[in-house]
Amino acid sequence: MGTPAKKRKLNSDSKASPATSRSLDYFFGKQKQDPPKAVSNAEQAIDHNCDISDLTDEQLARKLQAEWDQEDDATKEMQENTKADATEIHAELADLPERSKHTPASEGADGEAQEPYEQPNDTKATPFVFGAKGKNTLSLQSAGTAEDTICSNITFDESPLTFDPSKYIKDLQGHWAAEGGDASYALLTRCFVLVNSTQSRIKIVDTLVNLLRVIIEGDPSSLLPTVWLSTNAISPPYISLELGLGGSAISKALKNVCGLDNKSLKALYDKVGDAGDVAFEAKKKQSFTLRKPKPLSIKGVYQSLVKIANTQGTGSGEIKQRVVDRLLQDARGAEESRYIVRTLCQHLRIGAVKTTMLIALSRAFLLSRPPGADFSLRNPQELAKLKKENLVEVWSKAEEIVKACFAKRPNYNDLIPIMLEIGVCDELLIRCGLALHIPLRPMLGSITRDLSEMLTKLQGRDFSCEYKYDGQRAQVHCDDQGKVTIFSRHLELMTDKYPDLVALIPKIRGEGVSSFIMEGEVVAVDQNTGDLKTFQTLANRARKDVVIGSVKIDVCLFSFDLMYLNGESLLDRPFRERRELLRGLFTEVPNQFTWVKSIDATSQDSETVLEFFKSATDIKCEGIMVKILDNLPNPNLQSEVIEENDSAAPEAAPPPPTKTTTKGKKKSAKDDPSPAEKKTRRKPLLATYEPDKRLDSWLKVKKDYSTTFDTLDLIPVAGWHGQGRKAAWWSPILLACRNPESGSLEAVCKCISGFTDSFYKANKEFYSQDGPNTLGSKPRYVEYTGGHPDVWFEPQEVWEMAFADITISPTYTAAIGLVSEDRGLSLRFPRFLKKRDDKGIEEASTNDFLAGLWRKQEEKAPGPGKEVQDEGDEDE
Repeated sequence: MGTPAKKRKLNSDSKASPATSRSLDYFFGKQKQDPPKAVSNAEQAIDHNCDISDLTDEQLARKLQAEWDQEDDATKEMQENTKADATEIHAELADLPERSKHTPASEGADGEAQEPYEQPNDTKATPFVFGAKGKNTLSLQSAGTAEDTICSNITFDESPLTFDPSKYIKDLQGHWAAEGGDASYALLTRCFVLVNSTQSRIKIVDTLVNLLRVIIEGDPSSLLPTVWLSTNAISPPYISLELGLGGSAISKALKNVCGLDNKSLKALYDKVGDAGDVAFEAKKKQSFTLRKPKPLSIKGVYQSLVKIANTQGTGSGEIKQRVVDRLLQDARGAEESRYIVRTLCQHLRIGAVKTTMLIALSRAFLLSRPPGADFSLRNPQELAKLKKENLVEVWSKAEEIVKACFAKRPNYNDLIPIMLEIGVCDELLIRCGLALHIPLRPMLGSITRDLSEMLTKLQGRDFSCEYKYDGQRAQVHCDDQGKVTIFSRHLELMTDKYPDLVALIPKIRGEGVSSFIMEGEVVAVDQNTGDLKTFQTLANRARKDVVIGSVKIDVCLFSFDLMYLNGESLLDRPFRERRELLRGLFTEVPNQFTWVKSIDATSQDSETVLEFFKSATDIKCEGIMVKILDNLPNPNLQSEVIEENDSAAPEAAPPPPTKTTTKGKKKSAKDDPSPAEKKTRRKPLLATYEPDKRLDSWLKVKKDYSTTFDTLDLIPVAGWHGQGRKAAWWSPILLACRNPESGSLEAVCKCISGFTDSFYKANKEFYSQDGPNTLGSKPRYVEYTGGHPDVWFEPQEVWEMAFADITISPTYTAAIGLVSEDRGLSLRFPRFLKKRDDKGIEEASTNDFLAGLWRKQEEKAPGPGKEVQDEGDEDE
């Protein structure tokens, strides 16, 4: 590190730089020689309305500084203090990289030394920012020395039973106090880095547990933002709080903050394939920042995201852009930049999914509590002495409580404050239970594509078979005041989309029904004939601010479950009882409200079930749902204990069990497996409604791809950069069919299914960026009106594709004019089968052949069932 004398010599070497391309050293030399004059001239030269490209480096820096001063409401006049200025300048220059001591940036004798100061050819944005240390001084801030070394040394990835938060909290709190008092974002980044570095689910959970314990004991007020940021969200799905950021906002921020031009940004993205990794690489190369970083806190980052989501109306884009710029400017080090950008992209890629977070929370609150709380904890030393199966039992009990609470009320804003108060206990189930107008997570069914497998699983049990209509799953809430809310399967609010259903509720609510939560399938219908319409018709219905008088697409609600009635939860009631209440207390309205078509059967009625399944698929239902009706076990069979992994294999009926637990688990007199083994390998067949669980109590029997005997030979014509694990490959891939009359290729679909990792790798090598098999722009003979692919392929291969159905599409142009005047055809669930090396592109499937398959498909369906599957399939 150089002395001030050496820096003055460096400044004097810069005098030869032309005024239009002044170097950093020239500016500081000018500032040192005559600070008061420099300030005055710069102030006079700045015109806030002028084009940035007309400004010199000094004028641009002062313009930016003035804008930041206004944002911070720092309106005091700049004071002159020449002596202090010179001292600060020497201190800042002493922090410059070693290479700048010997080679003036303007000379560029060493390519490495020149890089941080290089101006991109197509922009005047600089790769460093001048920040105000004093109000009359511009100074450089080193980007590389700002990383939080205290957080980076915390061993979050050790076992929670040996990890001691108190070992770090005192130092952390002192560090946080100097930066505003809140837990730093660097702490969260440290956890993300460790989680991202392992594939072990156990390690990921342990790391999150230790992070949460540090936050709980050190800064409990930051726990809720920590959980939201770790789960890559800022609110529950039913509260509309979307960031609304496009890729351009993040790209612009990277260019503004890191000094990247369009070419270098694209080169970095092509190299790493992930926006967060682009930010990481750009920050590593950045020697200086445009302003002194204000250390990010966990609360501050979360609040910034909420501000972005809440900003709407005129000028909202500029406000959002400033917030994004600030976050990137204040990110200390490359890793913080990586995860800030990934958070903004809503693609965190750390594997902390909902279930992982709930497990981590349950364990963290067994081992730690916030200051002032008095709930009981488990001693880590005592837990460490337990046998593995006993420790699993301790963890599992707490996990089930937390998961059950979140399944009934999926909002961390409700869950976290209560846990900070009482920890993990049975009281949590009462205080965080089912509530009206807060959607519970739906129960899911296990998928099986074979009727014989389903009948084997349900031997000796009474069950109901229901049509699975391909509409949109809906959860309807109604309170005793008549307020109605409707939620989707993904818990998104849909009340505004279906005002006609809201108006229908008073008509269907029977006498004595004050409040309820009902579940059903919304399907587009012809209310005159009752014929069902395609899901695509339903999808064309407006989604927001729909007025009943403007509704052109009528719907019918096919109800199939009742979970709450008159202030009482029905989740623990068997399905037969819930169904009887649903059908007995609600009134059917023809072609507007009814119940799903169903039959009751047993495993003995295989022929009846088969006929029912065929009738469902004939009218274009996806298949059938099969649900256990009663909790009562059959004493002659062991169907209550189903092997989780081996349930498809037929079993001979064993002798009657000698003893059955309350959960239906058989006690064997000999070779009794350990409790842990029984719990992990066996699932009870319960007729209760189990939110957010996928059980064999509900089975979905669906038609497979194998039932579609036709395949298509399509041509790959373009690709996009993959996300997450597929970032290095092309995924999805755009495919097209031939139009033999015009010679063009008409886009049919994007495909991401059926590819192996080895195929992806070979495909990326074959269609390498700027390689011989790719094109620089969209060929004129390819017809596609969707988004812009990252690469266009030279059409030369034919791939055989399977699919579930053919649908009419407003996006794809294949066969346009053959089945619809203004819409083409696309494939539902396209799946790659193999390359057709025996075919050239002139032998690929034609648009006429595609249209013929669509007509044949439609002819199979009787009038009331020409539906297309819901994009949000209930079990997929």
